Amino acid sequence: MELSPDAEIDRTQWWARIPAVRALLDHGLNIPGGVTFLVGENGSGKSTLIEALAVATGLNPEGGSRSARHSTRATEAPLGSLLKVIRTPGKRVNSYFLRAETTHGLYTYLEGLPGDNPDAGLHEQSHGEGFLELLTRKFRGYGFYLMDEPEAPLSFTSTLGLLQMLDKLRADGAQVVVATHSPLLTALPGATILALGADGIAKVAWDDLEIVANWRGFLASPTAYLRHL
Repeated sequence: MELSPDAEIDRTQWWARIPAVRALLDHGLNIPGGVTFLVGENGSGKSTLIEALAVATGLNPEGGSRSARHSTRATEAPLGSLLKVIRTPGKRVNSYFLRAETTHGLYTYLEGLPGDNPDAGLHEQSHGEGFLELLTRKFRGYGFYLMDEPEAPLSFTSTLGLLQMLDKLRADGAQVVVATHSPLLTALPGATILALGADGIAKVAWDDLEIVANWRGFLASPTAYLRHL
């Protein structure tokens, strides 16, 4: 994805000053096939980029498919409307966006759809159970899929199940982009990891991730961190 030639942009806006967004505006962003993880600290632009990618590809920025029509309170940057997506030629594929912080609104929208509704009952499950159920139903086979912090409602074991699902999607030829803080998810062998930081966007290895080093250090010696709080 890259900035549209006719886009008018105010570079003083908060979202345009994020280094990762600035890198996208200046150089574009090539997303490879398979699974790509976006990692970085809070405020590094992970959600801003993945929401923009959702909008640029015609998906609802609060989650769902291209046909989803629901909104609680728009908080997204206008970045998606300024981008163009350059695709490999071919047929239009199945696509879905799951955003952890807006799943309550998505469940409500889905449960209110008329007719024989397979998505009824999501609110009656735990947050994690409903999340996994929706992933199983909507993220299937060849397609283009986006996830924003999908590990948020999941236990350790459930996160392992999600990692297995990502591997299956990749084997089916799907392209998946995931914004995450999870050292477990990013351990998926063969995945592309893009770190967002002060210098923009850089491809990194799992062993070199700051979140991996931090978790290793904390689990090895919690008191070494807690005594400074």
